[in-house]
Amino acid sequence: MSSSGSGEILVVPKNAQGHLFPCVELCKHLISRNYNITFIVDSDITSSIPSSLLQSPLFQLTLDSLDALLTTRRHPPPVCAIVDHIINKTTHQLFSKFAIPTLVFITSGACWAAVQHAVWMIRPGDMIPGEVRALPGLPEELVFKYSDLKQRRHWMPPPRKQEGQGGRGRGGGGPRGPPLPGEPAPWVEEVESSAAILINTCDDLERPFLDYVAHLTGKPVWGVGPLLPDQFWQPSDSLFLLRDREIRPKKESNYTEDQVIEWLDQQPRGSVMFVSFGSEVGPTVEEYPELAKALEEWTGSFIWVIQRKSGHPGGSDYFPHGLDEKVGKKGLIIHGWAPQLLILSHRSTGGFVSHCGWNSTVEAIVRGVPLLAWPIRGDQYYNAMLVVNHLKVGTMVSENYPADLVTKDDILGGMERVLTDKDIRKQSDILRGKFEQGFPPSSLASLDAFTDFINHKAA
Repeated sequence: MSSSGSGEILVVPKNAQGHLFPCVELCKHLISRNYNITFIVDSDITSSIPSSLLQSPLFQLTLDSLDALLTTRRHPPPVCAIVDHIINKTTHQLFSKFAIPTLVFITSGACWAAVQHAVWMIRPGDMIPGEVRALPGLPEELVFKYSDLKQRRHWMPPPRKQEGQGGRGRGGGGPRGPPLPGEPAPWVEEVESSAAILINTCDDLERPFLDYVAHLTGKPVWGVGPLLPDQFWQPSDSLFLLRDREIRPKKESNYTEDQVIEWLDQQPRGSVMFVSFGSEVGPTVEEYPELAKALEEWTGSFIWVIQRKSGHPGGSDYFPHGLDEKVGKKGLIIHGWAPQLLILSHRSTGGFVSHCGWNSTVEAIVRGVPLLAWPIRGDQYYNAMLVVNHLKVGTMVSENYPADLVTKDDILGGMERVLTDKDIRKQSDILRGKFEQGFPPSSLASLDAFTDFINHKAA
């Protein structure tokens, strides 16, 4: 790659949608500062990268092994490497071998990182039913309840509608997930050899948690997000409607973007509940029928997105056959890919039933859409804690979740609260207002501080 510009930065993402998207947006910011980017991946992910980035003369995607790339290169050394926090130790060791400073990039938020460590510090294993413990060093509204010990470890793929009588499961389970409460926070060890830490967040969302991570690690910590597509930062008073097909690769779906827009345009402002659990997680086999019954009884309008996955939990038909016909025009049931950015930016969308994956969470917050938090695994529980207890822009799906299974009445009550609670809606509007002028100034300042830091390191 050409050595012109401010220097070269190597970027090593984790090849998963929730990690890849913010890495791509970070690269755009660095390219705008005239850095050459070498994007190192272990499989061809060209279809997941915007064509505008692939066509940039400052961006290069390589499938070469890291060892081979570093051994054979003849260019001046990179100013640094940015590595996803989930990437294994061997990668860090290779960069160290070639004297390349490494920065860890946490693609989720700072609250997740801080709370995960704080929970380990309180040693929750001996908690008794009904007990609540404070989390030292964190805002007082963040507490850990006995019921929080029941977090689920395995991800459950969402249902898939198949031919005939709906979908049928082919076996459950999945890979071991993130640590359970009380287990050490892996990210603390992952950042030990790094020169600094970048986090996909900003001061307006998570200043206390950025401070916690910085104090704990003793390293420079910068909030450089939320790393959302450029189009997301259009002035909110414009008539601009996000078009996912222009931003992210479109996959198979039973509705086009234009059909989704046409349906949304027919709904009253702030009336539609958007229900989506992302591409990798979903409720349990027992909870899916409860969700379906709740949506069938819901008197308002809704969009329910059901991803097509190859594996299914359990062995019963848990997508109710005929639900599409029962709900009629009040419901849009999307099987497969859905234009989430478009839906969240549409005036008719009034609430979001979400697993609280970090990308989905910040997309909703920036657009002022309140959340019904239904976390499934890992960082999602602590993202939900941020949404409900700290930012106060949403409510939990049930009071005793995740200890108890979610019922139809829980879901109906939660959706009603999201659409009618004046405090939640007011706080959602306040936060939306903080992003009306575009990408957060604090994050622009952090990116400047980061580039000053790496330039000094390379000098």
